[in-house]
Amino acid sequence: MFGNRKSARTMSKSFSSSQNNLLGRTGRFASKVFHIFDNKLTIMIVPHSQGKVVNLQTNVFAMVLGIVIAIGILFSFVFFNKNAIDANAEISRLFTENRQTLASLDELRDENNNLLQTAKRFQSSLSQSLSLLGIEQQSVSSTSPMRNSDLTSLFSTEELATGSVREAADIRQLTSYLENAVQPIEQIGKMLETQNSLLSDIPSIWPVRASTLHISMGFGPTIHPITGQWYIHKGIDLSTWRSGDPIHATANGQVVTVAYDAGYGNNVIIKHKHGIYTRFAHMNSVRVKKGQFISQNDVIGTIGNTGVTTGPHLHYEVHIGSDVVDPIKYLNIKVSN
Repeated sequence: MFGNRKSARTMSKSFSSSQNNLLGRTGRFASKVFHIFDNKLTIMIVPHSQGKVVNLQTNVFAMVLGIVIAIGILFSFVFFNKNAIDANAEISRLFTENRQTLASLDELRDENNNLLQTAKRFQSSLSQSLSLLGIEQQSVSSTSPMRNSDLTSLFSTEELATGSVREAADIRQLTSYLENAVQPIEQIGKMLETQNSLLSDIPSIWPVRASTLHISMGFGPTIHPITGQWYIHKGIDLSTWRSGDPIHATANGQVVTVAYDAGYGNNVIIKHKHGIYTRFAHMNSVRVKKGQFISQNDVIGTIGNTGVTTGPHLHYEVHIGSDVVDPIKYLNIKVSN
């Protein structure tokens, strides 16, 4: 027990002695460093001329501190200068992008203005067409940006904002107008479809199509090319200066006659709705049969030179009941497909 206490006192003394030695060495080192930094320095500034020599006295610490501060200022200048150059480059890039954006915006505004002008012309034409067809334009609901179906408010500069807000308002109102124009246009489409169906039931297309097609003899009083006497020509003669060109049915109907006649040669008569009949004469060949139902534009035969003729052609007639009418009045109704 006594030995343990003695050993502990010895270790305590040894530890205290080590601490004292360490503190002593640290103090001596700090003292040396202090003396080094506290050494006096004299800086002499000698001019080239015989001026007065300037002596500056300082110590090592002040000189080292001054050098550190100078280096810090130099690095700060380089750092901030580099940031300024980068910032200027970024500003220049943004300026260029801004100019391009403004140019694009101006172009967009021009296109938007052109669109509005086109829409205005479209609105005027649509209103006239609807008036002629007897279709009333419906008013736009209260939730719509426009008060009615025309473009009056669309072109009112007093109610619209300026800049991009105005362009956005224009586009929204134009969109609303076009949405409300869909229904009238659909009604026009239905009317045209009905009209097209009606025109398919009357002889409204040309029976012959060819670049060389011409009317060699018209309808009405004329001199007979063979007898030289005046007579009533009951149809029109269509010629291409050759035989074999196809002949098309000019309306939907049913074939009621397929025959050969001394005057008409090979001829076909088709019965249509509304008491209308068509006759095709002087045919070279016939491709339909009696009783056959045909559609407008079907090929019923080819141009020929049969019967009393002076050359290959198609003699084409249109009858309404017992009356013979000029086929041209019907052929000009619809452009053939």
